[in-house]
Amino acid sequence: MYYFCTYLDKNYLTRGLALYRSLLRFNVPFKLWILCMDQASFETLLRLNKQEIEPIALKDFEDGDTELLLAKNNRSLIEYFFTCTPSLPLYVLKRNHQIDMLTYLDADLFFFADPKPILEEMVSYSVGIIEHRFPPHLCDRERFGIYNVGWISFRNDSNAHNCLKWWRDRCLEWCYDQVEEERYADQKYLDKWPQLFNKVKVLQHKGANLAPWNLSNFRLALKNKIVMVDDQPLIFYHFNGFRKLRQWLYRINLSPHGGKPSRIILKYIYQPYIQVLLFIGNQELNKSTVVNLKNSIREPQPHTTNHSYSNILSYFYIKLESFFYIIKSICIRDYIIVIKGHVI
Repeated sequence: MYYFCTYLDKNYLTRGLALYRSLLRFNVPFKLWILCMDQASFETLLRLNKQEIEPIALKDFEDGDTELLLAKNNRSLIEYFFTCTPSLPLYVLKRNHQIDMLTYLDADLFFFADPKPILEEMVSYSVGIIEHRFPPHLCDRERFGIYNVGWISFRNDSNAHNCLKWWRDRCLEWCYDQVEEERYADQKYLDKWPQLFNKVKVLQHKGANLAPWNLSNFRLALKNKIVMVDDQPLIFYHFNGFRKLRQWLYRINLSPHGGKPSRIILKYIYQPYIQVLLFIGNQELNKSTVVNLKNSIREPQPHTTNHSYSNILSYFYIKLESFFYIIKSICIRDYIIVIKGHVI
């Protein structure tokens, strides 16, 4: 049995559900606790009633936690989300004693293979973390942290509990979206874990946490339609910075890291993710339940034609703007055009 936890708000709900659907494909029993940072996402998950998902209401999560509520008053919304990261595994472990190991996941991860090989690296360890694996030309970004918060495993033992409690205390003291000495958000604190705590494993599987910032470190190839990262299969990809700009246009966030959108990256990594997001947006989510899903992906809805003067001007403006984005996608190569779920 795999045990995972993550958090999201209504703007990341489709991504969290894509994460869930990617885990479903491997026919391995799992439980995914999702901390809902707003009521809309909580009510939607309750309505969807997925057997493997355990939604957590924010009011229940915060109830009685005076230290967390105090911190909430002196930081921005995203900084408060970061502050909650270590408190979430502690919350879940405290209420579910059957868990042997719990893994925190960022909501914008997507699995392409069973995570078993990663978890097997944890056999003799209490805590598992993954390096960003920045290439040489991005080594200066280690100022944001050597390790990435996207995947962190905690065995239900004293070593992991000590680490989690220390991390929570640090985030309650300081957790801001800026680099300050040896601190950055909830992430840079991880740099100290291998020295401070026992049985911390730096996970080595190359197919774990492939991301826009480390793609250039590896040679990608196809083997029986499986994406290989050097000599190991891709297990999960971190869709950091991925954005929908139009119904047919998406930013893939490779160019800021020096990455190039190869056929394998587009057709076998981004296209499957977009297709799942489209399915979720069109088939699973009721538009009347969750409003203003900024980062959700939905196909355009049918509309009636109005030939008023203002609408004609708007029509030509939209066409001109679309033409601009097409040119931009060709020149910058960080934008992809998608028609009916297929990258063109």
